[in-house]
Amino acid sequence: MTHDHRPFGRLITAMVSPFHDDGSLNAEGAARLATYLVDEQANDTLVINGTAGESPTTSDGEKETLVRAVVEAVGDRAKVVAGVGTNDTRHTIELAAAAEKAGAHGLLVVTPYYNKPTQAGLVRHFTAVADTTGLPVMLYDIPHRSGVEITTETLVKLAEHPRIVGVKDAKGNLTATSWVKRRADLAYYSGDDALTLPLLAIGGVGVVGTSTHLCGPETKEMIEAYERGDVTTAGELHRRLLPLYTGIFKLPGTIMVKAALKVRGLPAGPVRSPLVDATDAELAELRDDCAAAGLAL
Repeated sequence: MTHDHRPFGRLITAMVSPFHDDGSLNAEGAARLATYLVDEQANDTLVINGTAGESPTTSDGEKETLVRAVVEAVGDRAKVVAGVGTNDTRHTIELAAAAEKAGAHGLLVVTPYYNKPTQAGLVRHFTAVADTTGLPVMLYDIPHRSGVEITTETLVKLAEHPRIVGVKDAKGNLTATSWVKRRADLAYYSGDDALTLPLLAIGGVGVVGTSTHLCGPETKEMIEAYERGDVTTAGELHRRLLPLYTGIFKLPGTIMVKAALKVRGLPAGPVRSPLVDATDAELAELRDDCAAAGLAL
């Protein structure tokens, strides 16, 4: 099955979900943040309701509200991909239908977590979701969180589905990814900010980033430099941004991003329990990491 080479552009940010100080959803803030990410941070696509968006602690209704708010704010100039993955196939299908109705342009479906399905179970799960939606689907392969990898054979099989078009690759196994790219036509996006450039070298097309809340233009410049054959510039940008690419994950990325956005005067608000907000010392360390990457926080 032949798919669009780059179905969601080059630069995607997994957007955090802004909350009010009392922890309630800030839909207006989500629209403002999405506008900033598209107009000032150069994003081609935003992922809403991913783990960075605290999807484990938002209700189905809040998820739908977020998709609608972001589509209304930026859907005319960027794509909006809704995270709908759960460890329950039926619930995932329900979330996919709601996201499609709310105007999403695509779906991100993570490997079912904790219940550790077999590869046959993964094929059935992902296929069932793709069969019931009209939207393109990006699989999210993140075994260190889900407990199960999507193996090469499974990815090759799933690539035969006309609506399974890409992978957010957070497996950190470039050899396995290379084998998939050799055998299947899937658009690979790095799910680890620091591995974006290495992934491009084996056929990746972009990133679904977290640090890109803060360094979108620079990351996009790195990707575009590599694609035009300027490997030297791409490598220089990769090394320059490395302190932020890695520093944003010293805590769960959502915590660090929300702390940084607050400093920049952008909608973010607190994180929801069981996450806890960054301390002053942790924020100071993030400031240092940004400075080391040549960016002011």
